[in-house]
Amino acid sequence: MNHAPPDSIPAETQNGTHIGEQLNSQSLAFVEQLFAEYQRDPTSVPEQWRAWFREEMLGQDGPPPQSAQSPFGQRSLFNPTSNVSANGKKSSDVHDMAGLQERLDQLIRNFRVRGHIIAAVDPLDQPRSSPAELDPAFYGFTEEDLQRPMSTEWFGGPEVNTIRAMIKWLQTTYCRSIGAQFMHIDSLSVRQWLQDRMEKTANHIKLGRDEQLRILTRLSNAVLFEEFIQTKFVGAKSFSLEGAESLIPLLDMAIDKAGDDGVREIVLGMAHRGRLNVLANILGKSPRLIFREFEDKDPELNFGRGDVKYHLGHSSDWTTAEGNEVHLTLCFNPSHLEFVNPVAVGRLRAKQDRKGDAEGHRSMAILIHGDAAFAGEGIVQETLNLSELPGYSTGGTIHVIVNNQIGFTTGPKEARSSTYATDVAKMLQSPIFHVNGEDPEAVAQVVDLALDFRREFQRDVIIDMYCYRRRGHNEGDEPMFTQPVMYRAIKNRPTVFEAYLNHLLSLRGMTKEEADAIIEDRRKELEKDLAIARRETFIQCVDKLGGVWLGYHGGHVSKADQVSTAVDKSVLSEILKIQTELPDDFTPHPKINRLLAARREMAEGKRPLDWGAAEALAMGTVVAEGTRLRLSGQDVGRGTFSHRHAVLCDYDDGHSYIPLRHLAPEQGAVDIFNSPLSEAGVLGFEYGYSLDCPDGLVIWEAQFGDFANTAQVIFDQFIASGEDKWDRLSGVVVLLPHGFEGQGPEHSSARLERFLTLAADDNMQIVSPTTPAQMFHCLRRQVLCRWKKPLIVMTPKSLLRHPEAVSTLDECATGEFQYSIPDALESDPAEVKRILLCSGKVYYDLIAEREEWDRHDVAIIRIEQLYPLYEEGLNKILADYPVGTPAVWIQDEPENMGAWRYLFCRFGERLFGRFPLSCVCRASSASPATGSARSHRVEQDVIIARAFNRE
Repeated sequence: MNHAPPDSIPAETQNGTHIGEQLNSQSLAFVEQLFAEYQRDPTSVPEQWRAWFREEMLGQDGPPPQSAQSPFGQRSLFNPTSNVSANGKKSSDVHDMAGLQERLDQLIRNFRVRGHIIAAVDPLDQPRSSPAELDPAFYGFTEEDLQRPMSTEWFGGPEVNTIRAMIKWLQTTYCRSIGAQFMHIDSLSVRQWLQDRMEKTANHIKLGRDEQLRILTRLSNAVLFEEFIQTKFVGAKSFSLEGAESLIPLLDMAIDKAGDDGVREIVLGMAHRGRLNVLANILGKSPRLIFREFEDKDPELNFGRGDVKYHLGHSSDWTTAEGNEVHLTLCFNPSHLEFVNPVAVGRLRAKQDRKGDAEGHRSMAILIHGDAAFAGEGIVQETLNLSELPGYSTGGTIHVIVNNQIGFTTGPKEARSSTYATDVAKMLQSPIFHVNGEDPEAVAQVVDLALDFRREFQRDVIIDMYCYRRRGHNEGDEPMFTQPVMYRAIKNRPTVFEAYLNHLLSLRGMTKEEADAIIEDRRKELEKDLAIARRETFIQCVDKLGGVWLGYHGGHVSKADQVSTAVDKSVLSEILKIQTELPDDFTPHPKINRLLAARREMAEGKRPLDWGAAEALAMGTVVAEGTRLRLSGQDVGRGTFSHRHAVLCDYDDGHSYIPLRHLAPEQGAVDIFNSPLSEAGVLGFEYGYSLDCPDGLVIWEAQFGDFANTAQVIFDQFIASGEDKWDRLSGVVVLLPHGFEGQGPEHSSARLERFLTLAADDNMQIVSPTTPAQMFHCLRRQVLCRWKKPLIVMTPKSLLRHPEAVSTLDECATGEFQYSIPDALESDPAEVKRILLCSGKVYYDLIAEREEWDRHDVAIIRIEQLYPLYEEGLNKILADYPVGTPAVWIQDEPENMGAWRYLFCRFGERLFGRFPLSCVCRASSASPATGSARSHRVEQDVIIARAFNRE
């Protein structure tokens, strides 16, 4: 074999002469290759090298054992802290070089893995433990070793440098104001990309004077805004950004860089800490509007509605330094801090789908978190888990943790079990950058690195900006009660603006006069805005719906909002038929063949429609008309109860086929995603999606309706109250399988009573349909109506296959959604002695009982929409029944659940003042249902018997 020795080994050495005197780090690869050849076949290398390997390296005269390995790759051959070989013979120079290189490699790796632990990221410089493996002395380096020249090509530095210089470079890169966690990433290429970006620059960005001046100006604006609020509105809550003002230049740099990289839209989500500052100094909300909110001089605008100023959202347009336009949207946010996360990324995904930005190159999200909330709220993990899933990915989110190192009064040791607040983010293949918020240029480096990483890999990035909270949790809070030591350190600490100004003055990059001018100009602007805000003639502008929401409205429902939901019968037949046709190369499951055959008969009118067919028709017709359909939930492709089969899987190879995508040439997009086992995160995402998709059909389905309780925050603080608090509309549809069928406490009730408790001011629609046609018209109404409200549907389980729960094509081809359905019997109302009112599955139990006992003197009326309750229509249905006829509400649920108490509060003891009103149901209970199937049947029999007064 021909060996090509490096230039560092002179000609007379290449044959083995004076080998030990000439070796250095640059020749190690050559020697290692030669040694490997020697192990395989000693005669393949020159005699001088054979002799040297035998005598100097292995300390033996014979050939090497076959099991011997390269000394440069195995620690077992050499002790890295000793220059004595295994047989006690003093090592040669190559021994030293091999051991030295190995020790250096270990040190380098440990700086990459654990350097963040000793990084100077905490501006308060609180004590931290220092791992021994980051101390050069741990590896036995001598003074002579530290002066030894080694190759640094992999560092991006000069070809050769001393070990001492290399260690200093590593400390600067990984242990100064930036601590990087990235070695948990599995991909070697991703890790190497990050290493190259950080190590070749020592993790430092070079800023010009204009960039430094811009940072200083942003810091000045942030500090002055907070000082102004504290001075002018003493004692008012603002949840100030003081101590974390670097967030403002961070966002400024991130938005500017993203815009110049091609991003044209950014959705932001954040909690209340620093929100007013971000609104004023990033979103461009006029300070005079914020000051007017502090003055609170317009109470008539907010009777029973609105939200506190530090929860409000805003949108604006941003122009970058290079002249590129970026649209910014800051999502409104309730006090459940992190629950805005899935809402924000859901909004972004809707924007991306609308604009065909599948890779997220033209739009992105920035989520701003608190350290205690990031570690403490499970919705964070749910949102992180969504980031790489096909139905929920957005091309990477920039997460910024404003790390105040405290949560209200709770310190890190009481708040989390992990070292960092960000440790949950290590579940992702993404870097985590810890950065000192009092080093704005380190913040600039991290922003630059994070934005480039996102653009390169379309993954989330986490920036953990260490800072502090100068005041208490709010401006009236006393932090010294609980953190006296910490707040003594904070009390006399200069602002980050003052510290950075002094830094620039020391570099002579700025004069004191320039800095004073910046401050004075901004202060004058704030004084002017305050004077305007305090004028009695100040006019508060009300945002009007625009953009994709133009032409839609909220408010109270009226007769003008009635729409026709009927579809020509021939169209219905064709759309249902197309959904039964499969590609030639697709092999369905044998049972699916039978289902498709049944649906073909339904399309031909030979068989009535079941629930799944009517649902497929509703979705199919709106899609064929150009509407986007997005359906997600844990098992929505097939349907939890195997009724839907919207996504078919090939029986042979498992590939999928979605018939709804093949209806018409100009049809709407169809996305059907089985979601992760998450309710709050996924429902929050879909709600966010609906905020930017008013013209679509956006549906979330719970696996069981009961599971909606783990998403209660999304229902309470977004879906039910979003319009009231923030004037934001949503048409999201929530399908909740509901029905007492002996499946136990957690598989019976979708907690209808909770939604009815949340219902007010026509804020949402709550329906419990009893027929497939009703479901058809209900879903179509949700798309076609310009009045947009969330729709909560108590969907069935057993009714999916109930022989009586069927409809005809004619019922879908004509008519509309019926708010209440009159009795099906055409008997004389005057002969009715008892009126039963109900909704949902219990209706079929009641009609079976009536038929069995031939009780034609009992009328059964269904209330299909419980909210908004269409009283006029119900009153009209009851008009012909004799005054004084007992009206009885029948429900499966216990007395303290279901719709009874809602209806009783609405009507009292007499329905419309004419019919005595009572209820038959299960007794009040702390749990929705029994766990015994036999007990359930006994209870149900009692309810049905009492309904007909057969007790």
